[in-house]
Amino acid sequence: MSAVPPLSESGPGRLGEELPALVTGVPGPESRAWLARFAAVAAPMGPRPARTVSGEPNASGTIVYREGAGSNVVDVDGNRYVDLAAGFGSLLLGHRPAGVRRALGEQADRLFQSLGDLHPSDVKIRLLERLAARFGGGQGILGQSGADALSAALKSAMLSTGRAGVVAFAGSYHGLSYGPLALCGLRQSYRAPFAGQLNPNVRFVEYPGRPAALEPALAAVRGELQRGDVGALVFEPILGRGGVVVPPPGFAEGLAALCREHGAVLVADEVWTGLGRAGEWLLSQAQGARADVVCLGKGLGGGLPISACFGTPEVMASWSRDEEVVHTSTFAGAPLAAAAALEMLDALEAQRLVERARRLGPMFADALRAEFPASWPRGWEVRGAGFMLGVDLGPGGASALELSRALLARGYVVSLGGGRRDNLVLTPALDVAEVQLEAFARAFGASLRALP
Repeated sequence: MSAVPPLSESGPGRLGEELPALVTGVPGPESRAWLARFAAVAAPMGPRPARTVSGEPNASGTIVYREGAGSNVVDVDGNRYVDLAAGFGSLLLGHRPAGVRRALGEQADRLFQSLGDLHPSDVKIRLLERLAARFGGGQGILGQSGADALSAALKSAMLSTGRAGVVAFAGSYHGLSYGPLALCGLRQSYRAPFAGQLNPNVRFVEYPGRPAALEPALAAVRGELQRGDVGALVFEPILGRGGVVVPPPGFAEGLAALCREHGAVLVADEVWTGLGRAGEWLLSQAQGARADVVCLGKGLGGGLPISACFGTPEVMASWSRDEEVVHTSTFAGAPLAAAAALEMLDALEAQRLVERARRLGPMFADALRAEFPASWPRGWEVRGAGFMLGVDLGPGGASALELSRALLARGYVVSLGGGRRDNLVLTPALDVAEVQLEAFARAFGASLRALP
């Protein structure tokens, strides 16, 4: 049996704020066994995995979760980790936060499911009201994922403008459902097999990652809008899966001005950046752009699947037509997820977690920068905002994948980003303990120095 107690028991630190404790190698034998079972029944995604000498799938760098609390996860071998990925940034309050569990229990005693918009639940209406009040009015469509919210945004823009053209950005990622898949600039291989079924009216512009790239990017957007067929321009305030690329000041504001000039709908994909992840409730607003449509997802449900597409009354009024046009699904804005979202919003406000991310995020980034060895080749970078950070190791030869595996072996879970998965991505819970961040920075430096 594992020497690490379950997370439901008291340990030497506060629940969810523990440091790593490993009792087997990583991955351990139980994770390997579970992963073999997974490979037998799950559809194979991505490149064909390498196999070991015995012919089994290579499980290096992969574990199987058993339980989680706060910023800790425990795998099926009993190894305890500090989670700096937090469900690809979706767990703003960490794993199974107490307030969300309480809200789920109370809602479960009342109602699991309503009847969509035909007979909506009270909690769904309260969530729509809360989001409208928080983000300056407008009207919303609830969904089940960020991609769902982007699909609703694309439909809203089409209904509002009558134009099928869309401008998106190289390196962007808006989900893999058919609507947003056409906008996926992260990897051409994601779109290519399905190109015949996707919107052919999408054009890509380079995302500006440096001040010198700002004017060329805005000029390219202007050129696309001047063609007169563009109904929507979709952008991420920070390029998320594309490598946590931060645009220069004036980018979002410039996009908003161009869209106003040419009558296009500006869609801000805040699925990653919103709700405090990047240190602001809405990063696009902090950057000077008031988008016509904002998409929220990931962290909105405190770990449950729910998303929102909110637009101005002018844009959303286009859904009211002589013949019925809708965007909905059976579980969109379901009562349990809506209750979790309301509790999550309460926690962000009561604990001032948006402000905490804004304050601690830059300090965490500085701690990581301080760990780079003086001998490390030039070109590395730690970038981002709030608790949305990307680490680019530069052209020094070491890979982000190697570093992520070294960190996992030390008890820290991270994720990867960039078109070639060449950046380390850190998106901890907004209430992550400072001692866990400090310990991670030390482990990060030790792992860097140990890389070949």
